Amino acid sequence: MGKIKVGVIGTGFIGPAHIEALRRLGSVDVAALAECSDEVARAKAEALGIEEYYGDYKQLLKKGDIQSVHICSPNYLHYEMAKETLEAGKHVICEKPLAISVAEAEELVELADKKGLVNAVNFNIRYYPLMRQVRTMVEKGDVGNIFAVQGSYLQDWLFYQIDYNWRLEPERSGESRAVADIGSHWMDLIEYVTGLRIKEVCADFATFHKIRKKPLKPVETYAGKVLQPEDYEDMPINTEDYATVLFRFENDGRGVMTVNQVAAGRKNRLYFEMDGSKQSIAWESEKPNQIWIGRRDGNNEVMMRDPSLVYPETRTLIDYPGGHNEGFPDTFKQLFKEVYAHISGDRSGPASFPTFKDGLREIALCEAVMNSNRKRAWVKVG
Repeated sequence: MGKIKVGVIGTGFIGPAHIEALRRLGSVDVAALAECSDEVARAKAEALGIEEYYGDYKQLLKKGDIQSVHICSPNYLHYEMAKETLEAGKHVICEKPLAISVAEAEELVELADKKGLVNAVNFNIRYYPLMRQVRTMVEKGDVGNIFAVQGSYLQDWLFYQIDYNWRLEPERSGESRAVADIGSHWMDLIEYVTGLRIKEVCADFATFHKIRKKPLKPVETYAGKVLQPEDYEDMPINTEDYATVLFRFENDGRGVMTVNQVAAGRKNRLYFEMDGSKQSIAWESEKPNQIWIGRRDGNNEVMMRDPSLVYPETRTLIDYPGGHNEGFPDTFKQLFKEVYAHISGDRSGPASFPTFKDGLREIALCEAVMNSNRKRAWVKVG
């Protein structure tokens, strides 16, 4: 059987991560990529070893041999690209957010169902193996009734006033930044591992750099050169650097999340602690191969990612023995492995991976959080 031919749209930071993971599957051929111009597409294709490239993604969608498309473009393009890909009869794996609004996401869910095509959203953090282990522990009753979940997602890549990226621009990224960009991962993960839905939210946002310095030319232009004041323009910032959100879960449990993209020294740290009636569990993404298990009576425990120690349900996500660490790139591989098992027909039935419906759920949560911040009140999740 021949390899499944795949196209990738967008090759910034996340596009090459998709390409690397796809190549590790063995059953997939990354056959083409698309970028914003012929010049950029040619340079990226040469760097990534891909033969076919297009400066217009619509040309990629016309290729009859491309069976699925990965959308790794800026946020505001996701809805249009996903819709056109589905209409072209191709399976879609989209970076989050799926769209900019609930209405757009609902349309994509309906269209994907109508077309009968495989659809996925890249909530890759679910695919650290120990996240499947935590979910299974909850399902088997090891944790007991969940009282509370608290945690954070902290980064420092926007720490300085001169740090600038397209994600700071609402017209390209959406009205929310920290919550939509990283808080969405936290909320998706918590609903996934607990099996609980968030029913109400109460949020407080802050923007610490209300004016940022935007380089007048692409940053690469200044490589090896100290920028001068005249090399920047002042840009007002209308999206949040920071947010704290209180949650009420459907079981009447409580939660709190802090997201912060100006937290010095925190490169990409997602952390949560789940407090149950039998035990507690804690995990952080910068130490992804272990979970902490807390007990009132008895010793606490650090459990390592080891196929001989975890539940059978977790072993499918572990490809290396204990002590051979698996990390961020492996989460993409494991997610795509499940997606392409459905595309190839090797697996049938309900999707085990996050679909467009999960993408819709994330947007509904983010909209409720933004609404709460505006109203300064508790808001129910629609």
